[in-house]
Amino acid sequence: MADFSAKFYANFIKDDRWLGLVSGLKVTIIVTLEALLLGVIIGFIVAIIRSYHDKTNKLKILNAICKVYLTVIRGTPTMIQILIMYLVVFGSSSLDSIIIGGIAFGINSGAYVAEIVRSGIMSIPIGQTEAGRSLGLNYAQTMRLIIVPQAFKNVLPALVNEMIVLIKETAIIGYIGEQDLTKAAMIIQSRTFDAFMPLLAAAVIYLALVMLLTFFMNKLERRLRNSER
Repeated sequence: MADFSAKFYANFIKDDRWLGLVSGLKVTIIVTLEALLLGVIIGFIVAIIRSYHDKTNKLKILNAICKVYLTVIRGTPTMIQILIMYLVVFGSSSLDSIIIGGIAFGINSGAYVAEIVRSGIMSIPIGQTEAGRSLGLNYAQTMRLIIVPQAFKNVLPALVNEMIVLIKETAIIGYIGEQDLTKAAMIIQSRTFDAFMPLLAAAVIYLALVMLLTFFMNKLERRLRNSER
């Protein structure tokens, strides 16, 4: 017990090293929120373009661009993408690395969100679209008022899984010099030469974030189900 207390003091209390974890947690949350917002926007746009093409065979050029985007993003490692974004795309820019990380992760997440949302849209019976058109709604109104809300309910569990993956993927933002939660734990480790406690603390914090997100998403899913009754 005394040994545990000494290690806890050395890793977290001494020199206020716990503040590094707090600062890293803040960076992780900011990058995740930025990436989540951008990823959802990109994902829904790409999904609507691709599903519209599948149903009408129109927007062929936009659909081809979307397919290239999906192939490249899903076929290359996230780490390579964020390094290219930081060293090449914004290499000569003074843009903050947190913003660059959010953009890189958002573009990456958008590819997966797009296929999730597209599968949800395509799962809605064609009769729903026809019903909307018979009510005098154009395609955009039918998608916004009828199709997308139903598709969102169907794919919510898959979207939650993507959000969880996104939270954990942000751990590699340290490769572009940003001190996130994982990087903060590694810094403590380098100063105390104790690998276990700093990494355990980071793992526990990530787990808490995931459990918190899962809790709120489960409540949202139950509310959506209750609204159907």
